[in-house]
Amino acid sequence: MINESSITLLAIIDAVFIMAALYTFFLILRRTQIQNITSIIMMFIGSYSISKMVGLTMFAWFIERFFVVFIVFILIIFQNEIRRASEKIRRGKLFFSSKTKAAKQPLLIKRILQSVEFLSKNKIGALIVLEQDSPLDEYTESGIGIYADLTSELICSLFWPGSPTHDGAIIIRGNEIITAGCLLPLTNSRMPDKRLGTRHMSAIGISEETDAMVIVVSEETGTISVAEEGNLTRFLNREALETRLFNLFKETPK
Repeated sequence: MINESSITLLAIIDAVFIMAALYTFFLILRRTQIQNITSIIMMFIGSYSISKMVGLTMFAWFIERFFVVFIVFILIIFQNEIRRASEKIRRGKLFFSSKTKAAKQPLLIKRILQSVEFLSKNKIGALIVLEQDSPLDEYTESGIGIYADLTSELICSLFWPGSPTHDGAIIIRGNEIITAGCLLPLTNSRMPDKRLGTRHMSAIGISEETDAMVIVVSEETGTISVAEEGNLTRFLNREALETRLFNLFKETPK
């Protein structure tokens, strides 16, 4: 039977540490960025070392048993992020500084604008998804892997009539086109114009489920539209689209 004298201050601290560790673990379930994991692993290792030194035996035992399960959990949940990091290491792109990326943003915007302007002028339908904080891995799986630097020529060729990727969406992550020919979820919301087709419904649908910005070029009229947060803005000219893109890249540097 447990009595008051058997409950020491050290035992209470031990129990608090275990509860804090469990809370941290479940907090990680809500994380989507793998770069947050390294500091947490280091925190666990440091906590384990301290617990051994000060005599928190129960917490040290918990960390020993839990750490292996934790690592397996990370490998399973973040397998897509690990694959992307490995791909960047292979290409030598993992350690780009934010200054280097910022310098590339005007060039990326220029390439997107050039391609959209060409597609609009020639009335070639297009659906361009710009990934932000929400990962789009579940949608990239439905398309054809590209993993190539973003160029206006490549964007136009992917939407060229007769191309196998013409009717789908391309997904852009940072300065790369990740996939093309992707299928996106259709919105269930009422469309502002009944003449709008599947591309516009898909653009609104993906913007409702994620924080992605989506550029749509109408195949019938060449009209340029942008979908964000479930809202569709139509009849954009080059200057208006350029402003949107500069605001996007400024707020969410890749």
